[in-house]
Amino acid sequence: MSLYTYFRISKPSSYKVPDTEVDAEYRRLRSRTFWGAVAAYSLYYVCRMTLSVVKQPLIDGGVLSAGELGLIGSAMLLVYALGKFTNGFIADYCNIRRFMAAGLFVSAAVNLVMGLLGLLGTALGVSGIVVFAVFFILWGANGWVQSMGAPPGIINLSRWFPLSKRGTYYSIFSASPYLGKFLTFILTGVVVGSLGWEWGFIFSAAAGFAGTAVVLLFVSDTPESKGLPSVQQLSGEAPRKADSMPTKELQKIVLRHPGIWIIALSSAFVYITQYAISGWGVLFLQKAKDFTLPAATQIIAFSEVFGVAGTVLAGWLSDTVFGGDRVKPVLLSGMGCLAALVLFLFTPGGYVLNIVYVSFFSLFTGVLYCIVAGLMAVDIVPRKATGAALGIVGISSYVAAAVQDAVSGFLIQGSSGATLPDVPASYDFTPAALFWTGACLLSFLLPVFNWKSMKKQIVS
Repeated sequence: MSLYTYFRISKPSSYKVPDTEVDAEYRRLRSRTFWGAVAAYSLYYVCRMTLSVVKQPLIDGGVLSAGELGLIGSAMLLVYALGKFTNGFIADYCNIRRFMAAGLFVSAAVNLVMGLLGLLGTALGVSGIVVFAVFFILWGANGWVQSMGAPPGIINLSRWFPLSKRGTYYSIFSASPYLGKFLTFILTGVVVGSLGWEWGFIFSAAAGFAGTAVVLLFVSDTPESKGLPSVQQLSGEAPRKADSMPTKELQKIVLRHPGIWIIALSSAFVYITQYAISGWGVLFLQKAKDFTLPAATQIIAFSEVFGVAGTVLAGWLSDTVFGGDRVKPVLLSGMGCLAALVLFLFTPGGYVLNIVYVSFFSLFTGVLYCIVAGLMAVDIVPRKATGAALGIVGISSYVAAAVQDAVSGFLIQGSSGATLPDVPASYDFTPAALFWTGACLLSFLLPVFNWKSMKKQIVS
């Protein structure tokens, strides 16, 4: 069997569910597919965020510098950006169950290899430059397979849910990354603190293999592959012009639409801000505010819980409270996000106060992330080109996140004070903090001022 045959979208099943059982079977399979994708994508993030937890042990142990860690993180995000674009277009044609499972399995394997290499390297005294080179290559490879998670996860909404429900369920699915980060900062943080950074990668690998099993057991490709009618027939939606157009043609139209690229640029600034705190927040709390590793990981983990709340609330706020208006929730949440970020980065405070700052930051960022980086794009594209739209937004977002990781690493390293042997370095995070704050401001100003010209649907 070729890769094309294995991954291509499922053909309609020759078996047809009896008419009396269609509604119940559809709701059962739709629920299993949706929650399976949510759980699996959360575990994708456990396999993605390991490096954020182990930075301090790697730096303090003299294994890697902040600049090298920034380059490694940047390699993953740059490859992820390219993969998000490519796999977004490919996933429109694919069996989402097999596509999603394959990516998570390989990502788990990469984490396992990195953990085992760390244990072996420590035992054999492997040099730092070798560790850097191997980690750079492996973490870059992880970026590609990580990009196989979001497209099928969101395409399942187009294949299984009517348009009237897509916003609400998209909001819930968008909470998956925050849940994954929460699990990473709490559980992986405990493992790293107790057993060492190498075991953090091994724990993440175990989580990834478990997620692969979840996809294979619970996710279904299309209603038709299970003997059901299409989602349009099941929901009674009126036929649209886009439904009869070839996927390739729709993807070309999406690629040329300026509104998608404005959304992509706005999303890029959201990701710079979000990944700055997720990727460097633990180190910032340790070096700039003198927290221990357990306390720092706990503070960032609390923030992820509020990020879940923000993404889940985003669709409801936009659809119900603001009557479908995307601009008002973006403006209000953007202003709240900026205020919380400034307080977190530029004011002192103890354990509880920093939890408050970063939690409100994550709450408001969750709203921005869901609406700017997702719902705005989904609103203006036909369902058959959902993956293409997300690919365009994804490559912009993750190129920006990758640039952020490298720039932040060198801004932080460049501001480090000179030290004597065995004396911890002093850090000045001000340049990096100004960079993060500026990105936060642009993340909500761009969509607010451009939404009216962007919101016209590409194909009705």
